[in-house]
Amino acid sequence: MRRQRDGEEDMTDEEKIRANAELVNEQFSAPNIDPSEDDYARRFGYNYLSVLRIEQFIEGQRTNPGRTPQATENLVEVLGSWLGECILSIYPGAWRWKDNQLGVFFDDNNAVFPFEKVRKQFEQGVEGGESILDFFRTVNIFYKRIQREAEAGDPES
Repeated sequence: MRRQRDGEEDMTDEEKIRANAELVNEQFSAPNIDPSEDDYARRFGYNYLSVLRIEQFIEGQRTNPGRTPQATENLVEVLGSWLGECILSIYPGAWRWKDNQLGVFFDDNNAVFPFEKVRKQFEQGVEGGESILDFFRTVNIFYKRIQREAEAGDPES
């Protein structure tokens, strides 16, 4: 899943994901912001503006000449955990494995894969068509389709 910290050897995948997500929340929150300034940084959490902020962070890291493949993989795991938890804070679902990929599943047949999306943005960037912000927006459309199919009694849902 990602590098282990002391005491994490016995953690489940979901516990590691939540620890990763909390680490991102801690690192990107700015509790000491001047109250007279825009509260953009103080509102970091599971929301649209925070996804935008993480997208901008990834784009900045992509151009970092000192970034190693291992550092990129660590960021993919930590930021992918956060993105998945962000989705789960809004939509009901659960983390599950499928074909060696960990994803957020809304039911047995419908899932999104935040780690893969973060990895693709690192590889191709926004200019290459890979945006975690667009991914986050698309989840809403995807989830509404799942709900409509379920309400209509669609056998594929």
